[in-house]
Amino acid sequence: MRAEVLAPFVDLALTAIQLEYPYHQLAVLTRDQDVAPPRVLTPVFRGAFDWHSAVHGHWTLARALRCCPDAPWATRVRTVLAMQLTTQKLEAEEAFLRRPGHEGFERPYGLAWLLQLAAEFRGDDIEGAPHWREALAPLETLAASRMLAWLQKLPWPVRSGEHSQSAFALGLYHDWARDAGHAELLPRIAERAVRLYGGDRDAPVRYEPSAHDFLSPLLGEADLLRRAMPAESFGPWLSRFLPAPDSPDLARWLVPAVTPDATDGKFAHLDGLNLSRAWMLEGIASALDGAHPHGPVLREAAARHRESGLLGARSTHYAGSHWLGSFATYLLTERGLR
Repeated sequence: MRAEVLAPFVDLALTAIQLEYPYHQLAVLTRDQDVAPPRVLTPVFRGAFDWHSAVHGHWTLARALRCCPDAPWATRVRTVLAMQLTTQKLEAEEAFLRRPGHEGFERPYGLAWLLQLAAEFRGDDIEGAPHWREALAPLETLAASRMLAWLQKLPWPVRSGEHSQSAFALGLYHDWARDAGHAELLPRIAERAVRLYGGDRDAPVRYEPSAHDFLSPLLGEADLLRRAMPAESFGPWLSRFLPAPDSPDLARWLVPAVTPDATDGKFAHLDGLNLSRAWMLEGIASALDGAHPHGPVLREAAARHRESGLLGARSTHYAGSHWLGSFATYLLTERGLR
């Protein structure tokens, strides 16, 4: 990965996570004292418009630093991470998550991204990683336990194209468990994923996308199952799930989205949809053998979505710029692939 390719998205993240307002706070209030400025309530993840975007903004910096430790922007990134990821600030973050009424805060999306952030510090290939790993450990443990408790209770999938989608979050959770060395969790996550999604067939591609999607529910579940299923089972499942490779419905579904208004926070989601579709399509195709009939179609669609998504990720309006750089970085650094 060339440092100059990631540079614009590093700049977006550096700007966003240090911009306190505008900010969207979504939390249960139980008393007057629960109302305070973001810098008081959540002193680390207090920028980038909302908590989860601040989390994956920090992940963007950690991921970029891990991929390009000698980049021209690396010293600046290390300075900001050192300023942000202090023990004192992270203790305040933990206290906020443990408040009464916050048991479901940012579950599953924000918690899954928090685990991704922690995973970037697992090795010692980032200067400062041991300290940041230790400082994040209590939050990491809390997020992991809440994700597991939620997964064990989840009776059906959450088939949303936004933050509540279960498939995308479980994919992040799976990859964290793998990278963090929690081998005992992987079969548990896989078993639940197959129970939730393994019986699906005849994907209703005519119903996607929705106008506010930044994640595809259908591609999200396929991208999760390529992690959870053996390759010899996943290929046949995908054939039952998707329309035939030459289906007009499949061709229409695999056209990149165009946002009608990049300054609108919800319509800007469609730029992110192209990015997440690109990495999901790449992930799904990576699990297929060379003879699978859907492989060429999915790879071609992935390339189209990659091009459209990376173009949209350069939006200068804050509706997209506070988070699209994270999705572009996830795609460019192939975080979801082994």
